[in-house]
Amino acid sequence: MKLKCITDYIESLIPLELQEDYDNSGLILGNPDEEITAVLLCLDISEEVLDEAIKKECNVIISHHPLIFKGIKRITDSDDEQRMIIKAIRNNIAVYALHTNLDNSIGGLNALLCRKIGIKANKILQPSRNILKKLVTFCPHEFAEKVRMALFIAGAGHIGNYDCCSYNVQGQGTFRASDQAQPFVGEKNKLHYEDETRIEVIFPSFLEKNLIKTLTENHPYEEVAFDIYALQNIYGKSGGGLVGDLEQEEDLTDILNRIKEITGIPVIRHSSTLGKKIKRVALCTGSGSFLIPEAILTGSDLFLTADMKYHDFFRFQKKIILADIGHYESEQFVKEWIYSILIEKFSTFAVLISESNTNPVKYY
Repeated sequence: MKLKCITDYIESLIPLELQEDYDNSGLILGNPDEEITAVLLCLDISEEVLDEAIKKECNVIISHHPLIFKGIKRITDSDDEQRMIIKAIRNNIAVYALHTNLDNSIGGLNALLCRKIGIKANKILQPSRNILKKLVTFCPHEFAEKVRMALFIAGAGHIGNYDCCSYNVQGQGTFRASDQAQPFVGEKNKLHYEDETRIEVIFPSFLEKNLIKTLTENHPYEEVAFDIYALQNIYGKSGGGLVGDLEQEEDLTDILNRIKEITGIPVIRHSSTLGKKIKRVALCTGSGSFLIPEAILTGSDLFLTADMKYHDFFRFQKKIILADIGHYESEQFVKEWIYSILIEKFSTFAVLISESNTNPVKYY
């Protein structure tokens, strides 16, 4: 199997367009057309992980955190990152990262941790912007239904919990075909008036290429007229964190003990209990302290994330309970998430979970 079979499938579920501007998700090292033998899954790439891949004859590593995160000007053996790049290339190991695009997906890593803890999460904490666009096209009335349905099937027209959403206006279009044209209606070199339907649909930007292909394949005109507009509307299926409710109110100590058992973290830093039961919980795996104000706005009793600062606990101590559940600890299940989707699709292919513990934080 070729590498691109796996990467294309992953990106069909978790598009690269969902990643943050600063990120470097996607194929980092390797040839998409390279034949692959086995995949090793990890949270971080370390020399230990590379040695494990070599030993297990895996020529692809899929990690959560990118091996190359920022721009580099040279590749020597002067630091760990560069040495690992050289080692991967020498051993013909491709490297792929599934980072903030997975973090931002409503069905991604946050959702998995919510299920493990018992949080029924159904809403993105901070929905993405600059993801949605609007497609506007024009076609003869009798073909409007065919074109509209084709766009719906291709993924356009979703607004919140509704699908097949469009706006349609009837009007009249004009055009004149040249000698080189093969007009569907009208005559060459003669101005033509055609009764047309204007169709408007919203779509996420990562569907644009396929939507245009679908439109041109289903539209009767030789030259299809269409416009695409960028929108500022929020996209409710992508963004930072999740928020949801527990089945019933619980004491903070019960929740924290359950998280410690699930994640293996020996100690959890948290703020004052505020003397109340916990029902609504917001969560963001990894570093999510920037979402504390959003968690407060949702009425959450508790916010779970990692890498919170001393002053975060001070600033919000009377507004919400904060609990730092560890960066590695909250993201370690990414290997499980990737494994589940790959095995479901490629059931006979060798997908291995790394046994290396890459957590740089130790507890005493």
